Amino acid sequence: MFEHVGAPHYDSFFRKVRDLLADDGVAVLHAIGRMDGPSNMAPWLQKHIFPGAHLPALSEVLPSIERAGLWVTDLEILRLHYAETLRHWRRRFLANAEAVARTHGARFRRMWEFYLAASEVGFRRCGLMVFQVQLAKRADAVPLTRDYLFEAARSPGAQLERAA
Repeated sequence: MFEHVGAPHYDSFFRKVRDLLADDGVAVLHAIGRMDGPSNMAPWLQKHIFPGAHLPALSEVLPSIERAGLWVTDLEILRLHYAETLRHWRRRFLANAEAVARTHGARFRRMWEFYLAASEVGFRRCGLMVFQVQLAKRADAVPLTRDYLFEAARSPGAQLERAA
């Protein structure tokens, strides 16, 4: 989880990605982040859910990628997608809330319900996002457009896998 790397270590993290990446290789960084610039995480989340975590802003991450000599070959922001994921998780969690309270205690159940609800709001209204950054050593390591992503999904083999 990139959220636990810590901003002071971004330069060394991306240098290591560069060093481990084949010359024609591609890496994808998937992380929860924020759109409102560098900031501290809410104290309650730091204490109870993600001790030691830092939700990065792209303005913190991209300079380290550049200093490592990597190309950003694609960038995608999935803010509302993750809000929907959290909504579904919370619905399933609530369907099993009594069992969770029996095995983990009522306090844990309440904390986790609060976390899921507050996080969904954070992604819908408060600038939280998931970002995916595609990285390469060379600009020509990936095709010029995103078509290759969709061609694979349309191939006969992919259709058979989805049907199984």
